[in-house]
Amino acid sequence: MDERRQLPRFPLEVSLRLMLSGFNVAIPGKTRDVSAAGVFFYVDRSIAENSEVQFTMTLPPHLTRTAAILVRCKGTVLRVTNNADGGKTGVAASIFSYDFLPS
Repeated sequence: MDERRQLPRFPLEVSLRLMLSGFNVAIPGKTRDVSAAGVFFYVDRSIAENSEVQFTMTLPPHLTRTAAILVRCKGTVLRVTNNADGGKTGVAASIFSYDFLPS
């Protein structure tokens, strides 16, 4: 498979809280890897490709080189892998905006 990523991804397993457009329920998940422009994460719910998503996660101090930082990201689902990682849904999403939130 050809590499299509524009920026390198780094392995990072942190919890995230996913919000789908049109729903008021936060869905827990866990990242597998992240970059400045994208993320791959696992959730217990099926998500449609091309869906707009919003999620929050805390970047750890070893990555930020300061304190832990809570970040809210908005993106678009690019690819979905069903039943990955022990029955979870794997989601690759681009990130088109992010905001750093107060802790």
